[in-house]
Amino acid sequence: MIVESLYLQLDGPQRLEAGGRYFSIKGFKRMEILSILSIKRLIQLILFLATAFLLCGPKSSAAQEENQATLSRPLHIRWSFEADNISNITPAVTGEAVYVPLNSGTVVSLRRDSGELSWKSDLGGVITASPAADSSGVYLASEIPPAGGSKYPQATGVLRALGSRSGITLWMRTLPSPMRGTLASNATNLFGRSSDGRIYAVKKENGEIAWIKYGSLPFNSSPVLYGRNLYIVDTGGSLYAIEEGTGQTIWRYRTRIQSGASIAIIEGTVFVGSDDGYVHAIEQRTGRMLWRARAGAAVQTVQPAGRCLLATSLDNFVYCLSKQRGKKVWKRQLPGRVAARPLVLDDDVLLSPLAGDECVVLSLQDGRKINSLYVGEDNNSEADPLLSGDLLFLTTRKGVLAFSNQTPDASAQGQPR
Repeated sequence: MIVESLYLQLDGPQRLEAGGRYFSIKGFKRMEILSILSIKRLIQLILFLATAFLLCGPKSSAAQEENQATLSRPLHIRWSFEADNISNITPAVTGEAVYVPLNSGTVVSLRRDSGELSWKSDLGGVITASPAADSSGVYLASEIPPAGGSKYPQATGVLRALGSRSGITLWMRTLPSPMRGTLASNATNLFGRSSDGRIYAVKKENGEIAWIKYGSLPFNSSPVLYGRNLYIVDTGGSLYAIEEGTGQTIWRYRTRIQSGASIAIIEGTVFVGSDDGYVHAIEQRTGRMLWRARAGAAVQTVQPAGRCLLATSLDNFVYCLSKQRGKKVWKRQLPGRVAARPLVLDDDVLLSPLAGDECVVLSLQDGRKINSLYVGEDNNSEADPLLSGDLLFLTTRKGVLAFSNQTPDASAQGQPR
């Protein structure tokens, strides 16, 4: 007991009586000295931790910035890959490689950091959809011509998996029709839309078909995977929410106007653009319309961006709409229409107009131009710009360009700018 220990420290008559017990005044003084020493040590510990934070914190932030590209700062070409037969199909990027489809039915694997060729694989036919990739493989859809002379329908679609390090075929699945648009994937399945309007779920491990979905009208957009649901539009303008494990329809929203291929989901809302120039906001859980707003001409892409929902239109404008009610915050005219999905990073957005000689970077706050990337006269394509760590990838009509915030000299030496 504390009281007992104090009582043993009595020194002569210096005692206090309280409640029938005696306490040493000297003991109190000794306890007061110990308390002061404890407070001093606590203050010293706090000062040490604060100093360590000040010394280590900025370095950690700087290290993070070095590993992440920034659109508002100058961007320099780190490497380029030139090809005469480049396609409009968006490549796939992982932490180690960039997989680029070519018009000849060939896919090339480039090292992400240097652009050096790792392998090349000739699939035959034509690659028809943007590939998907993970650490296990690269997944590609292609179309092969039917054999002549047959009076029976022939399968012309092929889906296959290639080894990510070797380019060797791991499995191959024949389909009645080729897949179009972009392949979506989760940990176990691939999802794609075929040219005859069906949705396929295919097992990534072995190429077995998990399920096939038919609609009352053909599906004509790429499936978008969000959570446990797929979202896709048919030729009649209906937006479907589909359970990704079974292919069962959860709800359907009818725009009654043919809709574009761009779908975006964020914060419980699904956004889709239509050919009559409207953007529709639909509640993700129920399929109920929240609002509808007019952008301009037919909507090409929709993309959440901070406080905005960005919509690009055939009238060569990009619109920043309020995500809550669809009110126009700002709009900006571009040199040409934008078919590729905008790339949003922090408070900026990069767009690649099909006319002109550059990609432009706009501030999401007010739409003003803050940066640009020269790519060559009319060299932009419909492939989406991609971001991987400190590198930004643009697919042009002449090849692939990798941009970085590092200067060419610093990149060569492996040192930050």
